[in-house]
Amino acid sequence: MLGALSVLSFAPFNYQFISLISLSGLFFTWQKLNHARQGFFSGLFFGLGLFGCGISWIFISLNTYGGMPSWLAYLSTFLLCLFFAFFVGVVGWLSAHRKSSFFLIPFIWTIFEWIKGWFLTGFPWLTMGYSQVPSSPLTGFLPIIGIYGLSLILTFLALILSLVFIDKNKLSQLIKVSLIVSILVVGQLLKYIKWIEPAGEPISVSLIQGNIAQDIKWEKETVAQTLNTYQTLIQKTKSQIILLPETALPLLLEDIPKEFKESILKHASKKQSHILMGAIERQDTKYFNVVLNLENDSAQVYRKSHLVPFGEFIPLKFIFQYIYENYLNMPMNDLSKGSIYQMPIAIENQNIAFNICYEDVFGEEIIRALPSATLLANVSNDAWYGKSIAAYQHLQFSQARAIETGRMVIRSTNNGVTAIIDEHGTLKETLPSFTEGVLEGNVQGFKNATPYIFLGNWPVISLCFIVLLGWISRRSKLLWTLKKK
Repeated sequence: MLGALSVLSFAPFNYQFISLISLSGLFFTWQKLNHARQGFFSGLFFGLGLFGCGISWIFISLNTYGGMPSWLAYLSTFLLCLFFAFFVGVVGWLSAHRKSSFFLIPFIWTIFEWIKGWFLTGFPWLTMGYSQVPSSPLTGFLPIIGIYGLSLILTFLALILSLVFIDKNKLSQLIKVSLIVSILVVGQLLKYIKWIEPAGEPISVSLIQGNIAQDIKWEKETVAQTLNTYQTLIQKTKSQIILLPETALPLLLEDIPKEFKESILKHASKKQSHILMGAIERQDTKYFNVVLNLENDSAQVYRKSHLVPFGEFIPLKFIFQYIYENYLNMPMNDLSKGSIYQMPIAIENQNIAFNICYEDVFGEEIIRALPSATLLANVSNDAWYGKSIAAYQHLQFSQARAIETGRMVIRSTNNGVTAIIDEHGTLKETLPSFTEGVLEGNVQGFKNATPYIFLGNWPVISLCFIVLLGWISRRSKLLWTLKKK
């Protein structure tokens, strides 16, 4: 129940205090247990509640749009949730195994979240730090220590809060509560530090949301309808930058009809606009998921470097090849990776760093293009997850990237959430989900760098490992001394 309750602290619910309460309840339980096995299973069930409720939408992508049989989709989703819950169980086992290791919980928790963020290409969904985005006082720390640093602070506060309820000494309780309040106040004050400054003049943007149903998007019979939808929407725009979603057109770049391309480029020339579009590009035998400037597609292009497992490539083929070939129907499923270091696309005196789909989940990858990039842009297609909370959770990642980097973010999506996010992570403008339309507004580029841009996740992760190794070393010396006696 505590694990499931934690989901309410993430988007779209955003009851940010709930994660602090649910985590402190979990840590309070661990403190009361006498056996490591109890700690493991209580952590496991917390994780099942958290991930079972928080990422249940994976079933939709596997079954509804991926064509996987219901029983196998349910099993696959459950096993994934069980795998992530196992990490929480291990933290519980360690905390209950030795009471002296109880203070290590925030550090171990953060390490496991970091591992989850890169293991098997990474899946950092429901990392606890995101539960505080965008408006919690703790987000003041985000431009300094990033999302894993936020997880470390949040779990530390939850640990202190759990000890408040265990401690019987009034003075000790007061000190602990004062420490929690002090950290929250410091976080709020940090928000007033200006790490960045404007670069150039604001530019106008038009973000296209085509709302093409995923179950018909790649059918040949609907290609003409899709082309007509985007052509009509583009003709309504008047901004300097016109941005279309990920793989907006269900065609290879080379197969886009000449008439369509000439029509929208004529409109762009008339309005002095630049059309940036998500597409599939072929180079010899390789295929890339790209964003490109349609007017100058040979020079201004971004190729996706962090591919989606199963959606864009098959991980561990010797294990999953049979299931993939016999139980899944995923178009464009054998893509190649772009370079991990790519220059921002320069348009209207702004350097725009693009990322495609869930690449904006990985803060350490986004900062590769910074501080030279003045603006961040994301193109996505979250139609794979139907009418679930997934798109709003994805939006929350973009808000976190805005705060970490001090850059505005523009998002063009197939069916939501298309949005303009300011440098503080606040939503300036959004389009209603599952509607066809154009979101127009002005965005400001920024220069200079936050500490996180320079340092990334390494200071926080290094601190966690140093503390953990220091505790292991100290305990080993103590055991050795006792053994000698």
